[in-house]
Amino acid sequence: MIKKQITAQAAAELINCGDTVTIAGFVGVGVPDEILLALENRFKEHSKPTDLTLLFAAAPGDGKDRGLNRLAHAGMLRRTIGGHYGLAPKLGKLATSGEIQAYNFPQGVISHMYRDIAAGKPGTLTRVGIDTFVDPRIEGGKINKQTIEDLVEVVTISGEEMLFYKTHKVDVAIIRGTSADADGNISMEREALRIDNLSQAMAAKNSGGVVIAQVERIVPAKTLSPRMVEVPSAMIDAIVLAKPENHVQTYGTVYSPYLDGQDRAPSKKIEITPLDARKVIARRTALELPFDGGVVNLGIGVPEGVAMVASEQNWLEAVTLTAEPGVIGGQPSSGLDFGTAVNTDVIITQSQQFDFYDGGGLALAVLGMAEISIMGDVNVSRFGSRLPGAGGFINISQSAQKVIFCGTFTAGGLKTSIEDGKLVILKEGSSTKFIRAVQQVTFSGQRAVSQSTPILYVTERCVFELRPEGLALIEIAPGIDLENDILAQMDFRPVIGDVKQMDRRIFQSELM
Repeated sequence: MIKKQITAQAAAELINCGDTVTIAGFVGVGVPDEILLALENRFKEHSKPTDLTLLFAAAPGDGKDRGLNRLAHAGMLRRTIGGHYGLAPKLGKLATSGEIQAYNFPQGVISHMYRDIAAGKPGTLTRVGIDTFVDPRIEGGKINKQTIEDLVEVVTISGEEMLFYKTHKVDVAIIRGTSADADGNISMEREALRIDNLSQAMAAKNSGGVVIAQVERIVPAKTLSPRMVEVPSAMIDAIVLAKPENHVQTYGTVYSPYLDGQDRAPSKKIEITPLDARKVIARRTALELPFDGGVVNLGIGVPEGVAMVASEQNWLEAVTLTAEPGVIGGQPSSGLDFGTAVNTDVIITQSQQFDFYDGGGLALAVLGMAEISIMGDVNVSRFGSRLPGAGGFINISQSAQKVIFCGTFTAGGLKTSIEDGKLVILKEGSSTKFIRAVQQVTFSGQRAVSQSTPILYVTERCVFELRPEGLALIEIAPGIDLENDILAQMDFRPVIGDVKQMDRRIFQSELM
């Protein structure tokens, strides 16, 4: 037993009504579920605490009940300020229904905001978000009509427009580590990501707040190397020893030494995955990889397939793949392991990764797409009452040297096959993705054109390029009819000039 060790129930009682709380975690990684569960139980039993503000970069969750879904109770929350809501649908429902005030800001902005709060700065100044829905001239990042306070403003610095995101005092930071020594120092040796634990702890401490750390084990004092300590004892107020089931490495993996970098996965025979529409998209996209060792970000969903194709083709050593929470090198993981990587070169903090991204370090970004407009705008963040949120999409798409958006041409039941090197549409999707105007601007095509950023839109049946006059069709798959399979499935007519056939190797079962 150490002086700072308390029960999860006692930790929950440290949180008062009206507090601003920041919680660690990314997708299913590093989530302090022991404490979140105790906090939820306290509210159910005693109706406390109430009127909380949640501040998070990417809402950790499993799409069901874990993570921030545990805190999605009307009355418990007053406001959320978050980067991504997709895997916390219960939280998203509160936001879109107007039961709470809610904001959606770029994930990297919130990650940097922790540091700015810790440093006592009044806000976070950045170019990220201009001309998107977080721009106060458009929506200001507000999710519903009940959200009226302006937290973003446009400022001009040396003649350049930038956005200023106001910071907030943090009353409680709930973080997670692997080990706590008897003095209260926290290490993260079995955690798959470092994320923002130290910045969040500093933000709370310098706000006069409380820092609570969930760990999986207690070790004797002075046994942790200073290089292992992620958050020092001086910044920790309480430590909770978690049950194993509430301290899994990710929501997809209980524990793997390959994800925390303590061991390297052995080489094994690569199984060639079946050729389908998603693999066709991944193959075409993979042909754009910077094979001079350039740094690449792969988004969640269809872009995850690019890593698999690169592995099949033995291309991984020619590029450096990354994910926004802090992994550089290796092969990025997918599903509920997303954000981690196997055989990664290094794991840095999330804020450091976004420093590199925001400064233009990415040679290529590969991101998903749900709605695309005639002028190349992309929406991935809001669809009526469904709220995935922007996540790191805005940081990445605005700052990369080149961007490829990829996904199936239509959605909702699309069925295809590849026969004799040709793509066959067996059943068309019920939803059109290429529409005249998107519901929400997560990516501004006009801004990209003004910055001369190369932008491609890759689907299983064709490829578009963004030009000043709008979307231009530049490639078409073998077997696809231009009028019936492309133009008839769009709400607008793209620019059509010299259209090439997509590389036939993409549609062959063997390696390219």
